[in-house]
Amino acid sequence: MLERALVSPEVFALRPDYMVTLVEVSGLPSGPSDDESRAQLAASAAHAQANGAERHPHVLAWHDAFQSFGAKPKRTRSSVDALLRRTGAGLPEINRIVDIYNAVSVQYAIPVGGEDPDRYSGPPRLVIAGGGEAFDIYADGELVDDPAVPGEVVWRDDIGVTCRRWNWRQCVRTRITEESERGYFLLERLEPLTIETLDAATADLVERLRQISPSVVVQTRTVAANE
Repeated sequence: MLERALVSPEVFALRPDYMVTLVEVSGLPSGPSDDESRAQLAASAAHAQANGAERHPHVLAWHDAFQSFGAKPKRTRSSVDALLRRTGAGLPEINRIVDIYNAVSVQYAIPVGGEDPDRYSGPPRLVIAGGGEAFDIYADGELVDDPAVPGEVVWRDDIGVTCRRWNWRQCVRTRITEESERGYFLLERLEPLTIETLDAATADLVERLRQISPSVVVQTRTVAANE
């Protein structure tokens, strides 16, 4: 899956500084939120609060990126922006793995996504939407289609969109659940976040997973404009 993942030239034309590190993990230690995952969320939230991370330059860079394809960043915030705005009230508990990667996201002020690769059809790719690509979400308790609009940056597979507006909202179909046995994580970087920080966040995520399951098998790949 990692080898076939791609970022389209049109996306790099919008942001030549974009990089994404992809991490595929087998033997995922899934399950409900627990004391350890809650502690990690709380520690990262405290770190963000102490450092005023909502105005972090890494977060502001995503405002500019969203504007580059016509999104309004105050209405459709990047995933890390949305998380940082919840640190004061407490970060949401989803499940063990989602809690862990959200804690890493907040700790480093970097968007981190998590997917179940066993729910994918074909490789992940970051592209400009033509419009109408399927995207499933819950609305008022019902599973509905909220298709992509022309020109927005989306992650997708052969079936449809897995994440709209770069890293704004994830679909239901490919989410990591308490039953997931494998994980596919995306750590996304724009300048001024350094490559060293991207690498540190990746290593931290892997280490957190290994702490709760030393037998996990990990593969990584970084995709950049000059790859």
